[in-house]
Amino acid sequence: MDNFDFDKVKKRTNLDKDTIIDLAKMVNENGLKDEKTLRTVINKLSLMTGKDVSKDLEDKIIDTIKEDKVPKNVKDMF
Repeated sequence: MDNFDFDKVKKRTNLDKDTIIDLAKMVNENGLKDEKTLRTVINKLSLMTGKDVSKDLEDKIIDTIKEDKVPKNVKDMF
């Protein structure tokens, strides 16, 4: 994450560096294939950013992650 632009992400999501790192640790410790962990992270991000995530969208996000269709470079997400 040396070249990761936390300031750019904060401007777009209002999430600070510590929050991003804490969420990354949670996912890293429990794995991206653990649906409960993924739902927890999605719900926390939803609350923190003030963005409503429907059940349908949450399911699509989880399916995308479990099927390994997420961009490999975090910068590609923003």
